[in-house]
Amino acid sequence: MKKKMLAAIMAATMMAMTVAGCGDNRKTADDAQEAQSTEAVAESSETADEATEETSEAEEVVEEAEEAEEATEETSEETTETEETTETEEAADEYVIGISQFAEHGSLDNCREGFLQGLANEGIVEGENLTVHFQNAQADTGTASQISDAFVADGVDLICGIATPSAMSAYNSALGTTVPVIYSAVSDPVAAELAKEDGTPVGNITGTSDALAVTEQLEMIRKMLPDAKKIGILYTTSETNSESTIAQYKEHASEYGFEIVDSGINTLADLDMAAADLVTKVDCINNLTDNTVVSGLKTVLSYANEQKIPVFGSEVEQVKVGCVAAMGLDYVKLGIQTGEMAAKVLKGESEASEMPFEVISEPSLYVNTKAAEQIEMTLDDELVSTAAEIFDSIAAN
Repeated sequence: MKKKMLAAIMAATMMAMTVAGCGDNRKTADDAQEAQSTEAVAESSETADEATEETSEAEEVVEEAEEAEEATEETSEETTETEETTETEEAADEYVIGISQFAEHGSLDNCREGFLQGLANEGIVEGENLTVHFQNAQADTGTASQISDAFVADGVDLICGIATPSAMSAYNSALGTTVPVIYSAVSDPVAAELAKEDGTPVGNITGTSDALAVTEQLEMIRKMLPDAKKIGILYTTSETNSESTIAQYKEHASEYGFEIVDSGINTLADLDMAAADLVTKVDCINNLTDNTVVSGLKTVLSYANEQKIPVFGSEVEQVKVGCVAAMGLDYVKLGIQTGEMAAKVLKGESEASEMPFEVISEPSLYVNTKAAEQIEMTLDDELVSTAAEIFDSIAAN
């Protein structure tokens, strides 16, 4: 019996130990599972963190790419704007002008040469940023009007009228348009109705005047011809500048003991007969800047030389071709002055309608000793020594 009880006790003890062992095993398994779970969570967290970091990096790359694209677009836009601005500026710097010259002779040619030089002085250069359309009216007022009409129709930026008839034609053609007119070699802009009495423009027009030094010329003639009484002047009746200048000569002639004998012509064809007649009535001829008469100056000189009487000019070119002397203008300088005025208008710095006309203030003495020798005229050495230029030959006209 005791043996059976001892066996039962031992069996129970063994069972308890077995159960306890099973409990421990379960706990160990649970702990292991829990550890694995924690480890998996940690790994998952690390993976999530890595994914987040990768996503952030990707987003940064995308943002950088977008910023670079925007910068490129901005640069492209700026470049386009710069190119457009440059093209606009270049286009604005291109000028087209028309030059209408009334007649072909030295003084007006010099004026045109000086005009282009004056523009170049201000950075407006033919062949670079300037296109020039040049026409010569050959001393015909009808042709001068056709020339200026054509310039306006072509839409030039500016018209330069050289000599009074061309200036008047250009102004009439440009009326009612935005085309400005700049003139040169207009002896009396007020008489030509291109300027008001105070010198301000009558419209969108301005320029330079070659107003003659009348009193200085009369004084010079008196010194060279102490005994002379009558001065002959040939002029074209259609040239307003000539009529107003003759009026000035008549006004001041008596102050120097002279009488003015004038002879008007209508066309160049009339000059031969008028010159042949006038040289027989006077002691000398005084030539103006009358465009038609200057065009036929050789004819006048020929008849005067036959009568052994001097012809006095009004500017240096007339002296070069055979006039004895002149208290005159340098037309290259006059043209330069005109060109610089035109440059201000083209650049938009000034309006022609707001610029009073300008003049050359001081005339200069020019003498041709060869011309005096041909008519056996003795020149005063003291007077000749004051000349700006002395010529000892006669140039071909």
